Amino acid sequence: MGKWRMVASSLLLLWMLARSGRFLVVDEPQKSDTILVLAGETDRRPARALDLLAQGYASRIVLNVPAPATAYGTTYVDLARKWVSSLPQASLITVCPIYGLSTKVETMEADACIRKAGGSSVLIVTSDFHTRRALSIFRHQIKGRPFSVAAARDPEQFGELWWRHRQWAKTNVDEWLRLLWWELVDRWI
Repeated sequence: MGKWRMVASSLLLLWMLARSGRFLVVDEPQKSDTILVLAGETDRRPARALDLLAQGYASRIVLNVPAPATAYGTTYVDLARKWVSSLPQASLITVCPIYGLSTKVETMEADACIRKAGGSSVLIVTSDFHTRRALSIFRHQIKGRPFSVAAARDPEQFGELWWRHRQWAKTNVDEWLRLLWWELVDRWI
Protein backbone atom coordinates (compact mmCIF):
# COMPACT_ATOMS: atom_id res chain seq x y z
CA MET A 1 0.00 0.00 0.00
CA GLY A 2 2.83 2.43 0.86
CA LYS A 3 4.47 1.82 -2.52
CA TRP A 4 1.30 2.88 -4.39
CA ARG A 5 0.95 6.02 -2.28
CA MET A 6 4.52 6.94 -3.16
CA VAL A 7 3.84 6.40 -6.88
CA ALA A 8 0.56 8.34 -6.71
CA SER A 9 2.21 11.19 -4.78
CA SER A 10 5.07 11.33 -7.28
CA LEU A 11 2.66 11.43 -10.21
CA LEU A 12 0.61 14.16 -8.53
CA LEU A 13 3.75 16.20 -7.90
CA LEU A 14 4.88 15.81 -11.52
CA TRP A 15 1.43 16.83 -12.78
CA MET A 16 1.44 19.91 -10.51
CA LEU A 17 4.92 20.91 -11.68
CA ALA A 18 3.89 20.53 -15.31
CA ARG A 19 0.84 22.77 -14.76
CA SER A 20 2.61 25.37 -12.62
CA GLY A 21 3.31 27.66 -15.58
CA ARG A 22 -0.33 27.66 -16.62
CA PHE A 23 -1.41 28.44 -13.06
CA LEU A 24 0.64 31.64 -12.99
CA VAL A 25 -0.99 33.10 -16.10
CA VAL A 26 -4.39 34.81 -15.89
CA ASP A 27 -5.43 36.46 -19.16
CA GLU A 28 -9.01 37.60 -18.62
CA PRO A 29 -9.35 41.24 -19.68
CA GLN A 30 -12.66 42.92 -18.90
CA LYS A 31 -13.99 46.24 -20.20
CA SER A 32 -12.87 48.92 -17.74
CA ASP A 33 -12.50 52.67 -17.35
CA THR A 34 -8.71 52.54 -17.29
CA ILE A 35 -5.93 50.29 -18.51
CA LEU A 36 -3.05 50.26 -16.03
CA VAL A 37 0.33 49.20 -17.38
CA LEU A 38 2.57 48.04 -14.54
CA ALA A 39 6.18 49.23 -14.50
CA GLY A 40 8.62 46.98 -16.33
CA GLU A 41 9.04 45.28 -19.72
CA THR A 42 8.69 48.47 -21.73
CA ASP A 43 8.35 46.80 -25.11
CA ARG A 44 5.59 44.22 -24.44
CA ARG A 45 3.33 45.76 -21.78
CA PRO A 46 2.67 49.16 -23.45
CA ALA A 47 2.09 47.44 -26.80
CA ARG A 48 -0.50 45.12 -25.25
CA ALA A 49 -2.19 48.11 -23.59
CA LEU A 50 -2.40 49.98 -26.89
CA ASP A 51 -3.95 46.89 -28.52
CA LEU A 52 -6.54 46.67 -25.73
CA LEU A 53 -7.27 50.41 -26.04
CA ALA A 54 -7.82 49.99 -29.80
CA GLN A 55 -10.18 47.06 -29.09
CA GLY A 56 -12.29 49.29 -26.83
CA TYR A 57 -11.42 47.71 -23.47
CA ALA A 58 -10.99 51.16 -21.90
CA SER A 59 -10.87 54.84 -22.81
CA ARG A 60 -7.53 55.71 -21.20
CA ILE A 61 -4.17 54.25 -20.20
CA VAL A 62 -2.11 54.92 -17.08
CA LEU A 63 1.50 53.94 -17.76
CA ASN A 64 3.55 53.20 -14.64
CA VAL A 65 7.22 54.09 -15.08
CA PRO A 66 10.06 53.58 -12.57
CA ALA A 67 10.89 57.16 -11.54
CA PRO A 68 14.48 56.75 -10.27
CA ALA A 69 15.64 54.69 -13.28
CA THR A 70 17.83 56.26 -15.97
CA ALA A 71 19.31 55.22 -19.31
CA TYR A 72 22.11 57.17 -20.96
CA GLY A 73 21.53 60.19 -18.73
CA THR A 74 17.77 60.37 -19.29
CA THR A 75 15.13 59.27 -16.80
CA TYR A 76 12.70 56.56 -17.79
CA VAL A 77 9.88 58.99 -17.02
CA ASP A 78 11.24 61.49 -19.57
CA LEU A 79 11.72 58.69 -22.12
CA ALA A 80 8.16 57.49 -21.53
CA ARG A 81 6.71 60.98 -21.88
CA LYS A 82 8.62 61.50 -25.13
CA TRP A 83 7.40 58.15 -26.45
CA VAL A 84 3.79 58.86 -25.42
CA SER A 85 3.86 62.31 -27.08
CA SER A 86 4.77 60.62 -30.39
CA LEU A 87 1.65 58.43 -30.33
CA PRO A 88 -1.69 59.31 -31.95
CA GLN A 89 -3.35 58.24 -28.65
CA ALA A 90 -1.15 60.58 -26.55
CA SER A 91 -4.11 62.49 -25.09
CA LEU A 92 -5.47 59.20 -23.67
CA ILE A 93 -2.25 58.18 -21.88
CA THR A 94 -0.95 59.38 -18.51
CA VAL A 95 2.60 58.64 -17.37
CA CYS A 96 2.64 57.71 -13.68
CA PRO A 97 6.06 57.89 -11.94
CA ILE A 98 6.54 54.92 -9.59
CA TYR A 99 9.12 54.98 -6.78
CA GLY A 100 8.37 51.65 -5.09
CA LEU A 101 10.32 48.52 -5.91
CA SER A 102 7.56 45.98 -5.36
CA THR A 103 4.13 45.37 -6.83
CA LYS A 104 2.63 45.87 -3.38
CA VAL A 105 4.09 49.39 -3.09
CA GLU A 106 3.26 50.10 -6.73
CA THR A 107 -0.45 49.59 -5.99
CA MET A 108 -0.71 52.69 -3.81
CA GLU A 109 1.20 54.92 -6.20
CA ALA A 110 -0.79 53.61 -9.15
CA ASP A 111 -4.07 54.09 -7.29
CA ALA A 112 -3.30 57.80 -6.87
CA CYS A 113 -2.64 58.13 -10.62
CA ILE A 114 -5.82 56.21 -11.49
CA ARG A 115 -7.87 58.49 -9.23
CA LYS A 116 -6.31 61.53 -10.86
CA ALA A 117 -7.10 60.14 -14.32
CA GLY A 118 -10.68 59.52 -13.21
CA GLY A 119 -10.90 55.76 -13.46
CA SER A 120 -12.88 53.43 -11.25
CA SER A 121 -12.61 49.98 -12.88
CA VAL A 122 -9.11 48.92 -13.92
CA LEU A 123 -7.65 46.48 -16.43
CA ILE A 124 -4.08 45.65 -15.36
CA VAL A 125 -1.55 44.83 -18.07
CA THR A 126 1.59 43.02 -16.95
CA SER A 127 3.88 40.17 -17.95
CA ASP A 128 2.04 36.88 -18.41
CA PHE A 129 3.85 35.13 -15.54
CA HIS A 130 3.12 38.09 -13.20
CA THR A 131 -0.64 38.28 -13.81
CA ARG A 132 -1.91 36.04 -11.00
CA ARG A 133 0.22 37.70 -8.32
CA ALA A 134 -0.41 41.25 -9.58
CA LEU A 135 -4.18 40.72 -9.66
CA SER A 136 -4.14 39.25 -6.16
CA ILE A 137 -2.06 42.13 -4.79
CA PHE A 138 -4.18 44.88 -6.35
CA ARG A 139 -7.44 43.28 -5.22
CA HIS A 140 -6.09 42.89 -1.68
CA GLN A 141 -4.50 46.33 -1.38
CA ILE A 142 -7.23 48.41 -3.02
CA LYS A 143 -10.69 47.47 -1.82
CA GLY A 144 -13.87 48.44 -3.62
CA ARG A 145 -12.39 48.81 -7.09
CA PRO A 146 -12.94 46.14 -9.76
CA PHE A 147 -9.75 44.78 -11.35
CA SER A 148 -9.14 42.42 -14.24
CA VAL A 149 -5.87 41.47 -15.90
CA ALA A 150 -4.40 40.97 -19.36
CA ALA A 151 -1.18 39.11 -20.08
CA ALA A 152 1.62 40.68 -22.10
CA ARG A 153 3.46 37.67 -23.48
CA ASP A 154 7.20 37.58 -24.12
CA PRO A 155 8.36 34.21 -25.48
CA GLU A 156 11.96 35.08 -24.59
CA GLN A 157 11.10 35.31 -20.87
CA PHE A 158 8.38 32.76 -20.20
CA GLY A 159 6.19 30.02 -21.59
CA GLU A 160 3.62 27.89 -19.86
CA LEU A 161 5.63 24.77 -20.76
CA TRP A 162 8.40 26.21 -18.62
CA TRP A 163 10.69 23.15 -18.60
CA ARG A 164 11.44 23.52 -22.31
CA HIS A 165 13.77 26.53 -21.98
CA ARG A 166 16.25 27.50 -19.32
CA GLN A 167 15.02 31.12 -19.08
CA TRP A 168 11.41 30.00 -18.77
CA ALA A 169 12.36 27.66 -15.93
CA LYS A 170 14.20 30.46 -14.12
CA THR A 171 11.25 32.82 -14.55
CA ASN A 172 8.80 30.14 -13.35
CA VAL A 173 10.80 29.41 -10.19
CA ASP A 174 11.36 33.11 -9.47
CA GLU A 175 7.66 33.96 -9.87
CA TRP A 176 6.59 31.03 -7.70
CA LEU A 177 8.93 32.25 -4.95
CA ARG A 178 7.43 35.74 -5.23
CA LEU A 179 3.87 34.39 -5.25
CA LEU A 180 4.53 32.25 -2.18
CA TRP A 181 6.18 35.20 -0.40
CA TRP A 182 3.13 37.34 -1.19
CA GLU A 183 0.64 34.69 -0.03
CA LEU A 184 2.50 33.59 3.11
CA VAL A 185 4.21 36.77 4.32
CA ASP A 186 3.69 40.07 2.51
CA ARG A 187 -0.11 39.86 2.38
CA TRP A 188 -0.25 39.76 6.17
CA ILE A 189 2.14 42.60 7.04
